[in-house]
Amino acid sequence: MQKRPCILISNDDGVFAKGLMELIIALKDLGDIVVVAPDGPRSGYSSAITSSVPIHYSCVRRDPGITIYSCSGTPADCVKLALNVILPERPNMVVAGINHGGNQSICVNYSGTLGAAIEGTIFDIPSFAVSLIEGTQDSDYLQSCRYARAVARRLLKDGLPKGTYLNLNVPNVPIVRGMRLCSQADGKFYDEYVKQTTPMGKEVYWMAGALMSHEPHNLGCDLSVAEKGFATLVPCKIDVTDYEAMRELKHWEI
Repeated sequence: MQKRPCILISNDDGVFAKGLMELIIALKDLGDIVVVAPDGPRSGYSSAITSSVPIHYSCVRRDPGITIYSCSGTPADCVKLALNVILPERPNMVVAGINHGGNQSICVNYSGTLGAAIEGTIFDIPSFAVSLIEGTQDSDYLQSCRYARAVARRLLKDGLPKGTYLNLNVPNVPIVRGMRLCSQADGKFYDEYVKQTTPMGKEVYWMAGALMSHEPHNLGCDLSVAEKGFATLVPCKIDVTDYEAMRELKHWEI
């Protein structure tokens, strides 16, 4: 009998998040599922790792083909710990999500969900992150599960180029029109903080803001394509070297 693939799953919304549980159901017939996810929300942690204090993990569920661990660390910690300590063998794929909310444009640099996928890619494992745009704990994850499953099947079959990971975002609509390969939009957040005053008179700031694109003319970027009802798939690279700038700045060498 052929051995079933091992699929490592993590997220940044926490080990009991609905998006994670729905993803497990969507992928469980593709292989043996091992989840190592944070013990609580870790949104915005990017690729942060815990270095100043120890981390720990515990098993919260063990069923045939599905094992779920809760970890005190960040999403990147979860993947690192899984690959270095928990798993006896290298998994065939790393999947991060399903995130409760989109990770388009500049969010790729902030998202803990993407941080988990990046960590898998650092270990040369085919990896992708999946997010439901405007998703919440109460959202319907059927469409995002459908497209996550399609990408997972393709990755298990074909893999990815070394150093490449995928960022999948699915609009929160009843019927998604399809999936398109896209570029990352040139965007940023505006009005990022809301000021409030505590009962003790201290000023505090809550993160808020809205993501806006700098390139509404670019119909091929993830923000524009998602607005038309399509899931977006952006190939990303671990290597952030700007090779064009290297050529342009060659004369800077001393």
